[in-house]
Amino acid sequence: MSSLSEHLNRKLEQERTSTHHRSPLPLLMMGALGVVFGDIGTSPLYTVQESFHQTGMPVTPENIFRFLSMIFWLLAIVVSIKYITFIMRAGNKGEGGNLALLALVLRLTRPNPTLFYIMGLLGILGGSLFYADAVITPAISVLSAMEGIEVIKPVFHHFILPLTIIILIVLFAAQKHGTRIVGGLFGPVIIVWFIALGVLGFSQIIRAPAVLQAVNPLYALTFMVTHPFVAFVAIGATVLSVTGAEALYADMGHFGIKPIRYTWFMMVWPCLLLNYFGQGALLLKNPAAIENPFYLMAPEILSVPLLLLAAMATIIASQAVISGTFSLTRQAVQLGYLPRMQILHTSAQDIGQIYIPFVNWLLLVPVIAVVLIFQSSTGLAAAYGVAVTGAMLITSIMVAVVMRLKWHWGWWRMAVTAGLFVAIDTILFSSTATKIVTGGYVPLLIATVIFTLLTTWKSGQRILNEKMSRSSVSIEHFIKEVYKNPPMRVPGTAVYMTPWHNVIPSALLQNIKHNKVLHERVIFLTVVSQEVPYVPPENRIHVYQLGQDFYQLDIHSGFKDEPDVPAALHQCQVRGMDFDHIHQASFFMGKETVVPTPEDSGMARWREHVFAWMKQNASSAISYYKIPQDRVIELGGRYEI
Repeated sequence: MSSLSEHLNRKLEQERTSTHHRSPLPLLMMGALGVVFGDIGTSPLYTVQESFHQTGMPVTPENIFRFLSMIFWLLAIVVSIKYITFIMRAGNKGEGGNLALLALVLRLTRPNPTLFYIMGLLGILGGSLFYADAVITPAISVLSAMEGIEVIKPVFHHFILPLTIIILIVLFAAQKHGTRIVGGLFGPVIIVWFIALGVLGFSQIIRAPAVLQAVNPLYALTFMVTHPFVAFVAIGATVLSVTGAEALYADMGHFGIKPIRYTWFMMVWPCLLLNYFGQGALLLKNPAAIENPFYLMAPEILSVPLLLLAAMATIIASQAVISGTFSLTRQAVQLGYLPRMQILHTSAQDIGQIYIPFVNWLLLVPVIAVVLIFQSSTGLAAAYGVAVTGAMLITSIMVAVVMRLKWHWGWWRMAVTAGLFVAIDTILFSSTATKIVTGGYVPLLIATVIFTLLTTWKSGQRILNEKMSRSSVSIEHFIKEVYKNPPMRVPGTAVYMTPWHNVIPSALLQNIKHNKVLHERVIFLTVVSQEVPYVPPENRIHVYQLGQDFYQLDIHSGFKDEPDVPAALHQCQVRGMDFDHIHQASFFMGKETVVPTPEDSGMARWREHVFAWMKQNASSAISYYKIPQDRVIELGGRYEI
């Protein structure tokens, strides 16, 4: 048994260190190209085209310079300055993203209940908008790539939608096999993609070098002053050039800050600018190319290879956002915003590669729905920016809290820096909000549904736990009664999972009531979720002796850790807690049935029904905590809320 314990201890240590192990910088930069920059790297497929379509402005040199100037400075300010320079510094133990930032901010604002509550709602809303973005991104990316068919052979127009749907179905069906299927192609394909972006753009710029004068910010500023309404609409279109910027922050835990920064400045940003300005140069020579300036930049002989390359690039961009929803969902479960779900691992080497069947297939339905509803990238573009800019605005507000409370910036320094970011993001969000009627309502509707589910589960669990704790017996009182009037003690160890430290689990009370016996050794096991990504192995296990062979065992888990109860029990032996035959312990688990009632619980009646439905369909704690099914005894309880 000791050798097994030592093996498990080494395994846990390797698991912790592997998550922070860094490959050589060039390999990390290649990986970041596919995962981090896939979304923003496919924006040239539709951004310039949509800038003219959505504003209805004629393709004149003056308007070309105006839009390119907006795109150039959006990439510079939003991505290079805001995200690369500032936002990526606001990591939670090296992790980024909506819920990682939320966990950090909640830890900082806990002494201030009002700020704590507001930040909690904002963080949940930001996560909800990410789910909405995860619906639109695969749809618009693959659809815009397939629209190249119409440029090559207009007669094949009717094949665009069927091919898009087929690719999306295949992409989602492949998720159960993990990213290893296409993982080997990620880096090389995206490298070829960005090189193609740069070469195509450069080939057009040398034919019309006058397009480079668009880097002058006066074109954008003068446009906003002289034509404020049209410029406001134009901002909502050109903001498509920075969609995917949130991925830089969300994925920094996988690759680190340095590889992402180097990759952006050395390859991604230059290639994007070359392509955008190349499209502008093409339009200066041939305004009719606005039909699809991206594909029309390429010689006719390269149209088919470019179409195939674009299809692969958009699949990679979609793959990254789908994987992101799996990671976000696991974090939400660990932080208590979603019920337990079946989480499958698709890689024995990388703990971060996971697959959640329920989320995968639930996500596919709205993705296909929006493709069928909008039927073109132009239609989808109207729905795209709202979720992205909303998430950006929330990130800026929450990072302002980090600047003040973690970085200890003075009020003026924080107000000027964060105020600038919030002001810019507010303008971006407001400009995209003008498209709510024409499609922007879709991501907002999706985000509202997700937000409702997240907050309902969190509130429902709190109400249920309070009700269960009020009807329970304190541990101290129970142990005293056992000492005074000892029940029959049977051999073996019983493990009772409970969310509390001070009350007896209802499963134990029911076991005594019906079976009239108590095991000779009783462990109250509580999984404590912490607002950090990972908890070091030496801090995961805490054991407290309560007397009369009762023990309290706490397993501390970060929001990216995976609770493993059997491994934790074996770790107890390593820590000196000598349990004979621990591998034969029986696990007693409560199975609560929630019944909505007219009684005022602090939550609306319809939300009580939603919570009851979520509770009923939650994945079993047995598989979630990796407990052998043949050692589990479930005892049910009925609770009215």
